[in-house]
Amino acid sequence: MIDRKAVARDDDLLDSEAGAGPTRERERGRERREEIMSARAAASGPESGPVPADGASDEALADGFDLRRVGADFLENPYPTYHALRRRAPVHRCPDGSLFLTRWADLNRVYRDHEAFSSDKTVEFRPKYGDSPLYRHHTTSLVFNDPPRHTRVRRLLAPAFTPRALALLEARFVELVDGLLDRAEAQGGMDVVTDYAASLPVQIIGDMLGIPEAERGPLRDWSLAILGALEPVPSAAALDWGNRSVAEFSDYLAGHVARYRRGALGAGGEVLGLLVDGELEGPDGPERLSDEELVQNCIFLLNAGHETTTNLIGNGIAALLEHPEALARLRGEPDLIASAVEEFLRYESSNQLGNRRAVRDSEIGGIAVPAGTLVTLCIGAANRDPEQFPDPDRLDLARRPNRHLAFGGGIHACAGMTLARLEGRIAIGRLLARVPAFHRSAPFRRGGRARFRGFLSYPVSFGEG
Repeated sequence: MIDRKAVARDDDLLDSEAGAGPTRERERGRERREEIMSARAAASGPESGPVPADGASDEALADGFDLRRVGADFLENPYPTYHALRRRAPVHRCPDGSLFLTRWADLNRVYRDHEAFSSDKTVEFRPKYGDSPLYRHHTTSLVFNDPPRHTRVRRLLAPAFTPRALALLEARFVELVDGLLDRAEAQGGMDVVTDYAASLPVQIIGDMLGIPEAERGPLRDWSLAILGALEPVPSAAALDWGNRSVAEFSDYLAGHVARYRRGALGAGGEVLGLLVDGELEGPDGPERLSDEELVQNCIFLLNAGHETTTNLIGNGIAALLEHPEALARLRGEPDLIASAVEEFLRYESSNQLGNRRAVRDSEIGGIAVPAGTLVTLCIGAANRDPEQFPDPDRLDLARRPNRHLAFGGGIHACAGMTLARLEGRIAIGRLLARVPAFHRSAPFRRGGRARFRGFLSYPVSFGEG
């Protein structure tokens, strides 16, 4: 059963995040989001959803599902499997003993209960990574930690994401977007991912960390390698690339931080300064981040900001081209852009999977969860749950309410969600405002990953197709 009071509190948080930021004044005329989701009858009838082309039954898709052995069809389109799991086994036990959750209510409950379900990965990642750079990175960064370490780092970062701070970033982001669109217009088109979506967040995070533009070349490849190693079963080559990338990035940042401390950096670097110079009150007096915490959380900032925003922009533009009626509507109603970004986040969630570990005996959906159980939170499935989203496989740019979980929830809700929304609104909105028509000009390439859903390449030409 859904805790309606908890949902209402969560909705208030999400709505305040969606409306915050420097564009808030221009958006006041938009219809206010509903405060509380409408109660739905539990016996509203069986769920419907897409069926794969080969007509596979729910039983065939769900009963043998193993996240560690998914195939190309799943990576191309996981939603039939998500629906089958939700209908047949919403709390599915995988062959390795872990649980795979697909209902919105179950994910929302786990996200809010950080005392029973831990984000700390020191136990889970040891067999996967051993004593390696990847292990040290992922067990030190903000996202894979619990209080008090999580609280310390998040408090230090909080000033970087206030409306005042984001107002300064907005002008810079508009400048970057317009520069990339100028180049694309001169060329008659672009690759939405490599020429546009991936370039923008790397530049913004580079500015925030004070990384000189001439030194930003390796950043995206480092990020892709480190995040690629988070796949359920990374290959030996992926682990090697990820470990080398953490080591190279760490070495670079150690030297970069030394330059900052000597006062040898130019403009930018405000967030780096917060992490280097910020102090929090500890049990024995003021504390600062250790050098290891500092370096690994700088890497985390790039990874988090790069992956989420790149996929949001790329997935959003692809969704519009795949739904011409939605594209026409957004061109005709540009004030829908904020609502449209929320729907892109729901419809094709950048981050499809999250993970927790039960630290005490619990239950989920009536299923016993002993302490030590690993739990996979399927964000992509929860965001297509018809109990929460009517007609969930339809792209509805004006969907309200839209309580998606693309940014997680609870104490680990994405610290940069307001920035990601801002970047999505500007990048997609200005593309539509400046380019009267565009179309896909060559086959796209998906990322081929289960955890992160996006494209490696999506070529478009400007003009009528």
